[in-house]
Amino acid sequence: MDQESRRKRKKNLPITPKREDAPAEDVQAEAPDCRQPKGRLRRRWLFNTLAVTLVVVAIAVSAFSLAMYSYYTSTIQASLESKAQTAAGMFRNYTETTYLSTARQFINQFEEKTTIEVQILNANGRVLMSSMMDISGASVSSPDVVSAIGEKRVKPHIGQDPDTHDDVISASAPVVYNNTVVGVVRMCTSLRQVHAQMVRIVLVTSAIGLAALLVMGLLASYFIRSVLDPVIRVTETAKRIAAGSYGVQMEKRSDDEMGELVDSINDMSMKIDQAERTQSEFISSVSHELRTPLTAINGWAETLYNGEVRDAADVKKGMGIIVSEAQRLTRMVEELLEFSRMETGRFNLSVEPIDILAELEDAVYTYREFFRRKGLELDYAECREELPIINGDPERLRQVFCNLLDNADKHGGSGGRVEVSVEREEDEVAIRIRDHGPGVPEEELPFIKYKFYKGSSKARGSGIGLAVCDEIVNSHGGSLDIGNASGGGCVVTIRLPIRVESA
Repeated sequence: MDQESRRKRKKNLPITPKREDAPAEDVQAEAPDCRQPKGRLRRRWLFNTLAVTLVVVAIAVSAFSLAMYSYYTSTIQASLESKAQTAAGMFRNYTETTYLSTARQFINQFEEKTTIEVQILNANGRVLMSSMMDISGASVSSPDVVSAIGEKRVKPHIGQDPDTHDDVISASAPVVYNNTVVGVVRMCTSLRQVHAQMVRIVLVTSAIGLAALLVMGLLASYFIRSVLDPVIRVTETAKRIAAGSYGVQMEKRSDDEMGELVDSINDMSMKIDQAERTQSEFISSVSHELRTPLTAINGWAETLYNGEVRDAADVKKGMGIIVSEAQRLTRMVEELLEFSRMETGRFNLSVEPIDILAELEDAVYTYREFFRRKGLELDYAECREELPIINGDPERLRQVFCNLLDNADKHGGSGGRVEVSVEREEDEVAIRIRDHGPGVPEEELPFIKYKFYKGSSKARGSGIGLAVCDEIVNSHGGSLDIGNASGGGCVVTIRLPIRVESA
């Protein structure tokens, strides 16, 4: 298909209305005030650790003390129940008339009567005899006595004695004769010794708990120091970076999470330093690039305005320089605007069905005459097969083609020839633009598409053209690859996906 027919085909393609770039919202986030007195985090961390440890120690001491108290009381209670049950069982073997004499004999022979009081009560709960003192005739209203008479079985009691108001443990066993309660054997002991023992246990366990609290405080202080000291170093380094000391590095002292944080801070510092230097170089480069055409435009405009040039050929030459430099400024401003849209997320495409060959040939046709005037040959190898329609933004893609052809002139024009080819590779259209210049140093190839990056090239340019081209091609779902061609020169390959027709 010749170029004229392609242009006709291009005009007949459906056109999708362009979307205007949406204005970006100006969002300003307030930075939190992180200023705190030194050591505040250390004190809070240590306080929280010791508070938790203190609560745990208090719970452990309380639980242990209660367990020991329960153990002592339950052991004493079981012993009193057993002794009372044994004595009551022994009295059942005697007649009612011999019960009292047997009981007195039992009390006199009871070996533990110095620590355990043995009381013999009648069926009404009155004391008949006691191993401690003569309280005969006294009435005992302890719950264990009442329950033992009423239920005819051994009943214990732990608590305050209602008659003496002492803390006691007692057990009462009924003496049953012919299914009738004729008396009660009550064993009773004071809890004073148990309480004294519990005080000793609480004191010992509290001392152990305080020792544990002290050890925990020392360990926590060491651990906090081992964690906070690196954090303080990181904080100080971050402050230096924030103050402008870009590129500063910290010593990595461990391979744990803190070491990873140090690596991240160091990497961030280097990238900020690189970005700062790149931005400075970009500003310097753009200032120089803007100054050069402006100087030419100013000089020729003043010359023509003052009437210093009267020859028609010289006037035409001056006007041509002014137009050429103005176009150059326009291209630079457009690149900067595109870059600004990319940075602020306002980069949009107006996608429509396009004939990619027609768009490419338009760019080739535009640059062919320009190259010819500079003595640079532009070879275009037409595609042998008909390429299908693809989805894309024609103006953006034409911008990519023109930018790459302009780069081929600036960086590879010394080779005298630029080659452009297009072909189908499976489900993609591959477009290649090659120059025969010196090529790109191998160490610079990984960075050549980075914004502001110019490498060792001395050619004019802002350093953002390839970054814009890469963004445009990626937005189309394609890829842009740059490498050195065999035999010398640089080759740029653009791959764009072919539109899949719906069934």
